[in-house]
Amino acid sequence: METTAEQTADVLAAAAHAASGGAIDPFTFRLAIFVLAIFVGYFVVWSVTPALHTPLMSVTNAISSVIVVGALLAVGVQLAADSNWISKVFGFIALIFASVNIFGGFLVTQRMLAMYKKKG
Repeated sequence: METTAEQTADVLAAAAHAASGGAIDPFTFRLAIFVLAIFVGYFVVWSVTPALHTPLMSVTNAISSVIVVGALLAVGVQLAADSNWISKVFGFIALIFASVNIFGGFLVTQRMLAMYKKKG
């Protein structure tokens, strides 16, 4: 069962495929969107001022916690037992990366907040 985002991506890929007369492969279209998202994310993160870094890190931790919940569902839910083993492997990898992001984010946030405490 596909989600709404997957259905939208399929419709957009099919529309690009049809509009170009079949010249654009749907995989290439999705890969181009992924690469553009990487570049946009890179420039957005590096343009953040240091004063906004701590609140941004807190939001990133919240997003990563949602990823952890999804990864745990992908790895451990009984319905996932019928699915392909690749989804469980990717769910486990997502769980590891999101956990590292959460714990690293908390450490960085704690260290930055310690910079603002009075010493003495």
